[in-house]
Amino acid sequence: MSGDSRKTAEGLTYLSGFGNEHSSEAVPGALPEGRNSPQRAPLGLYAEQLSGSAFTEPRAHNRRSWLYRIRPSAAHPAFTHTHNGWIRTAPFTESVPDPNRLRWSPLSDPADGTDFLAGLWTLGGNGDVTQRSGMAVHLYHANSSMDRVFSDADGELLIVPERGGLLLHTEFGLLHVEPGHVALVPRGVRFRVELLDASARGYVCENYGAPFRLPDLGPIGANGLANARDFQAPVAAYEDVEGPVEVVNKFCGNLWTATYDHSPLDVVAWHGNHVPYIYDLRRFNVLGTISYDHPDPSIFTVLTSPSDTPGLAGVDFVVFAPRWLVGEDTFRPPYFHRNVMSEYMGLVEGAYDAKTAGPGGFVPGGGSLHNMMSAHGPDRETFDRASAAELGPQKVDDGLAFMFETRWPVTLTAHAAHADHLQPHYDDVWRGLERHFRPLR
Repeated sequence: MSGDSRKTAEGLTYLSGFGNEHSSEAVPGALPEGRNSPQRAPLGLYAEQLSGSAFTEPRAHNRRSWLYRIRPSAAHPAFTHTHNGWIRTAPFTESVPDPNRLRWSPLSDPADGTDFLAGLWTLGGNGDVTQRSGMAVHLYHANSSMDRVFSDADGELLIVPERGGLLLHTEFGLLHVEPGHVALVPRGVRFRVELLDASARGYVCENYGAPFRLPDLGPIGANGLANARDFQAPVAAYEDVEGPVEVVNKFCGNLWTATYDHSPLDVVAWHGNHVPYIYDLRRFNVLGTISYDHPDPSIFTVLTSPSDTPGLAGVDFVVFAPRWLVGEDTFRPPYFHRNVMSEYMGLVEGAYDAKTAGPGGFVPGGGSLHNMMSAHGPDRETFDRASAAELGPQKVDDGLAFMFETRWPVTLTAHAAHADHLQPHYDDVWRGLERHFRPLR
């Protein structure tokens, strides 16, 4: 990019009510008063609505933002199809759904000059992007900041950094996200990723379905889990840049590119609820048993994408944050189970209390997939240790794990099914779970 560039300083504002209307302006007076689209927008700006939902969806589900920008988004040349790299999109047909338990080591370091977009690597997913249903699991590894701009018409992107900080330059402003945080970029919002360290690595959930929202709390009551006030949106910032800028659009699974003569990150002011945000996972208010038994993992849900069946999510985002374990006469790691939901689990730092870490194990940057009804649970080493442990109060604060949980099986991409870092002997972690049954006489 060339020409003059102007940005406000990086800043964040608390959403103080997840999904509610919010506003920000980089220049005083840029937001019009009383009208969304006056005959002449302030300061010579263009008024433009970005709709993340159909106009007629119920008010509680309606997502839209008004943007006041230097040029309208319509002022661009034609897009041309470009190479997709390692990105794949539903429907996933390169392989058949696999009932086996699978685990991967972290991605290897990328080639020099790999930015966030080039470093996206699709593991698999489900649904049909043209029907706006389902999800995809991606990983990313990068060692170069983006000098191009990206937007995803297929879904929203939940970014989970594992190594290296990111600065997201979005149409709405700047978002600084570090390992231990997550960032959400809504469907259609343009952004680019600046690396704050020499390299970066992490996970991405691409949600094709209903936008992520906070789960209902039901009998829990009014408080707990992720608090709406802890989500942060960017303060308005803009770029006034003349010169060629590559803009890449993901549309129905393919990447399309166009060269603009200006930066599309030129929004001077905005208001609405279709906005990017970040959330610090350590602010999650963990709830758990104070008597006996291990609670179901649904109690750790941060965000959910509802489906047409109440309680059956297209995808849930679940975090296993630091917490106390105090259950009496209780096997405290997650129990052995089979689940109608499919579970992809990743690790941001440390260790997970049901999986053995170390070389060839479940380590930061790696991940495991347990498709629906696959039997899984603590490995043998964890079972032996937990079965014999003294049950005093125990603080679990040496790891940060998460899960993308979905109602449909996750079908792998061909490159994930045959990856060099797919661990070949994952089943062995349950070997040696011996018979202990002794019938009463």
